[in-house]
Amino acid sequence: MHHLTVSLAQRSYPILIERGLLHRPELLRAQIKGRHVLIVSDQHVAPLYLDAVRAGLADLVVECCVIPAGEREKNLDRFGQLMHMLAAMKASRDVTLIALGGGVIGDLTGFAAACWMRGVRFIQIPTTLLAMVDSSVGGKTAVDLPQGKNLVGAFHQPATVLIDTDTLATLPAREVRAGLAEVVKYGAIFDAEFFAWLEQHAESLLALDPGVIAEAIARSCQHKAEVVARDETEQGDRALLNFGHTFGHAIETADGYGGLLHGEAVAVGMLLAADLSAHLGLATQAEFERLGQLLQCLQLPTRVPDGLQASELLRHMRLDKKNVSGQIRLILWRALGQAFVAPGVEETEILRCLERGGAARG
Repeated sequence: MHHLTVSLAQRSYPILIERGLLHRPELLRAQIKGRHVLIVSDQHVAPLYLDAVRAGLADLVVECCVIPAGEREKNLDRFGQLMHMLAAMKASRDVTLIALGGGVIGDLTGFAAACWMRGVRFIQIPTTLLAMVDSSVGGKTAVDLPQGKNLVGAFHQPATVLIDTDTLATLPAREVRAGLAEVVKYGAIFDAEFFAWLEQHAESLLALDPGVIAEAIARSCQHKAEVVARDETEQGDRALLNFGHTFGHAIETADGYGGLLHGEAVAVGMLLAADLSAHLGLATQAEFERLGQLLQCLQLPTRVPDGLQASELLRHMRLDKKNVSGQIRLILWRALGQAFVAPGVEETEILRCLERGGAARG
């Protein structure tokens, strides 16, 4: 088992990473403090793992909410549904919410936990690679609006994160690849050595080699835990985790949350950020190419989807929640492992970058 800790100013919580963890019900039961539990999952994940989660909670009052899968379900209507379920349960402040699924389920459940009676306990059980290495750790919770992603939300840390790597065996290959984009991000912004390790192990990662994938998850989570410990509410270093995300979120929004998966959009967004960095003279073209080649090796998209206009993407970027005083705030880099916050980049440069559309050359 990989056992990591997210250490915050007021408290800490564990991240447990192990094969077969869902078949160790005592680990989950130890995290439940009250008698009421609400499990939230989706129609893809629930048939596979809901019974295993419920099996260890037989002595409790357990309700389940199973929603359709997909980003479009991360909305205020679904949030309202969870609020009404908690009210019907007569759930008090000792209720525990369990997020069983990917990033959509984790974000939605966490936001509900943040709002019910001003904040109750919740547990993350991520079943997608993307959620394991990114959204399940750090306490960012939110729902989307038609105008943009994650515009309504709160910082609310989980009580624990339980990662059973065996769940990846049932994940569609496209979802695995999308999760690998967020793994690449940690190398790109923090750790050039890790980036090189990913280059060396690209085939094993795609094949879900148990040892290699567990190592990638653990190293990613360690980076996430360290930056969250330094900057829980994104006042400084934590903003670096948004490398590629301002571009990526604009792509998702413009596409109506029905085109690229989040990780795929982030892959394109990272390459756009690297391309912009190179054109601004901040980084080399060679490192832009290197990032593009790794993304291609991992079978991830590297171009803005056809039909999305640069001007429309720029319009969505203006509403990004990371912006300050009306200025688009991007994460760019000087080299692999050397990302930085870049406020005030001229919109004409951003527009030219969007018109180029990404894609490594050569």
